[in-house]
Amino acid sequence: MADSLVIVESPAKAKTIGKYLGKKYIVKASMGHVRDLPKSQLGVDVNNHFEPKYITVRGKGDILKELRDARKKVKRVYLAADPDREGEAIAWHLAHSLNLPMDEKCRVVFNEITKKAIKEAFKSPRQIDVNLVNAQQARRILDRLVGYKISPLLWKKVKKGLSAGRVQSIAVKLIIDREREIRNFQPEEYWTVTAHLLAENEPFTAKFYGYDGKKTELKTKEDVDHLLAEIKGKRFTVSKVKESERKRQPAPPFITSTLQQEAARKLNFRAQKTMSIAQQLYEGVEIGKEGSVGLITYMRTDSTRISESAQEEAKEYIEQTFGSDYLPTEKRKHKKKSNAQDAHEAIRPTSAFRTPQSLKPYLTRDQLRLYKLIWERFIASQMASAILDAISADILAGKALFRATGSKIKFPGFMKVYVEGNDDRKSLAEEDDKFLPPLSQGQLVKRKKIDPKQHFTQPPPRYTEARLVKTLEEKGIGRPSTYAPTLDTIQRRGYTRLEDKRFVPTELGEIVIQLMEEFFSDILNVEFTAHMEEKLDQIEEGQADWIQILDQFYAPFQERLTVAEKEMAEIEIADEVSDEKCERCQSPLVYKYGRYGKFLACSAFPECRFTKAILQSTGVTCPVCEQGEIVERKTKKNRLFYGCNRFPDCDFVSWDKPNPRPCPKCASLMVEKKKKKETVIMCTNCDYNEIKD
Repeated sequence: MADSLVIVESPAKAKTIGKYLGKKYIVKASMGHVRDLPKSQLGVDVNNHFEPKYITVRGKGDILKELRDARKKVKRVYLAADPDREGEAIAWHLAHSLNLPMDEKCRVVFNEITKKAIKEAFKSPRQIDVNLVNAQQARRILDRLVGYKISPLLWKKVKKGLSAGRVQSIAVKLIIDREREIRNFQPEEYWTVTAHLLAENEPFTAKFYGYDGKKTELKTKEDVDHLLAEIKGKRFTVSKVKESERKRQPAPPFITSTLQQEAARKLNFRAQKTMSIAQQLYEGVEIGKEGSVGLITYMRTDSTRISESAQEEAKEYIEQTFGSDYLPTEKRKHKKKSNAQDAHEAIRPTSAFRTPQSLKPYLTRDQLRLYKLIWERFIASQMASAILDAISADILAGKALFRATGSKIKFPGFMKVYVEGNDDRKSLAEEDDKFLPPLSQGQLVKRKKIDPKQHFTQPPPRYTEARLVKTLEEKGIGRPSTYAPTLDTIQRRGYTRLEDKRFVPTELGEIVIQLMEEFFSDILNVEFTAHMEEKLDQIEEGQADWIQILDQFYAPFQERLTVAEKEMAEIEIADEVSDEKCERCQSPLVYKYGRYGKFLACSAFPECRFTKAILQSTGVTCPVCEQGEIVERKTKKNRLFYGCNRFPDCDFVSWDKPNPRPCPKCASLMVEKKKKKETVIMCTNCDYNEIKD
């Protein structure tokens, strides 16, 4: 008969842990928090040391009763929630709800759900860490004070349903600041001149560098005409060749923010989706006869640290698979971030020998893709450096200097497994494959053509999810667990929307941030918010009192709130009226923004609740019914697809964008498919295809 009760957050985690612990343990799930602050009121007594009023979360009454009944039947209770502040708080609330003594060693923590890690963790349970709990409480109460004090003010002055939060407000401000930069940007003209050359009949290119060895910018067409006149009739001679060897180091294993960034770049995953799938891989997946197995370590971390045993296993795998040449000369130690809590290891597979290929039969497509990304990044991080042969050549034509550069992979090292993605340019692997023919000093090369091009400087790009997460992390805003929900919230509230996978602020977002800048500038101050994160870390380490930290924040905040209530002007945001009429009551339809973007709604709301999706036409006739037009649509998860505007009468759908031209071979519908470097237009009926210009 079981003599111990183990409580975790989820059924999947309970199933995996239960398999390792055996019949003497009952493992049950609390389904997350069982107690929290009430939604209907502030729930914090600001006049009594910020005493929180915790209540049982709605719907958790039956779960708590089941846990209390199970506790009566066992001798010991273990609380095995996740190993972070939130997990510690869940354990603390459970201890209160089950009347467990606070000095009892009931807390069990582990970084990975494997047999060895679970067995070791249960050998050394500890007391609940009150400092961790206080850090979580301080964050929760701080966010509650900001949200529940400012939000009603925004409802009154602007619009019902708005919210304000520390991290989300900073995120929206960053997006708006970037939009202002783009609006105010003044493009500047510049030119490049590329020489297409031949050396021993091998083509290569060289770009204009300057005159007499000094770098010179080409700002106008007159500058280009002067250059063309200078090189007219001149021979192109190699004046200098420099060869060197350089090393490229692997990227460190993933932390939460870098996993979200790389999954966005390489898998097109939203941050929320990345964390959801990572949670599944951490808690356990059914792997054939092995049963439920935790495949990765804990996915909320800011540390790149790797355990000795994991490094040894990776070393063994690399040596067996690639040979000893692919091992680094000494163990990898990746630089620690200055503000990292370093509480857990980096995100890595629980076994280096559990390859993506071996797990293919058991994982969903998205689980496999994310696991492969994590596995490859970890293995590569433990491999030898890549060695590149780099070459640069200076080529003179009169006084004009052109420069050609190239590189060649001499030894791939870690690049044999994985190369980090990049937001701004081609992948590093592509850049490293730029070859030059053999060149020597004094060699004459043949001019094929000179290609001058006019350019204009571009404004800074809008934030993608990956860029925004990276910026928040660099500025010390928030913590690993906050990024995904923050990005989701700023869209659900209608402060931003995604266009071409980039954040664009809405009018509502700009108005709210303008008011916040005027009356609550501290909350939008990056340094202030980052400093608050440091104070929360100090609470966790037992170096600061959480009540004192809240008091230091609240006194000046309350003063600003009083001023805002008196001086903040009421703003009415008029809906943009469309040319269309409501199909039910004939009132004008107005444009609204929802979680899934722009849509049309009846202006007579709430009397009439008619809504209508805005369908963007592709101008292509539906190939199924030959009556309707193919329009853009979106799934509930905001993924773009194409369908007939006569749906549900016509059920034509396609993930690929229709091309307006019919197939020249069979006159059927053609669609566009994006490959790595190009877009291919292909027929849906025959084998015809072409590269899109």
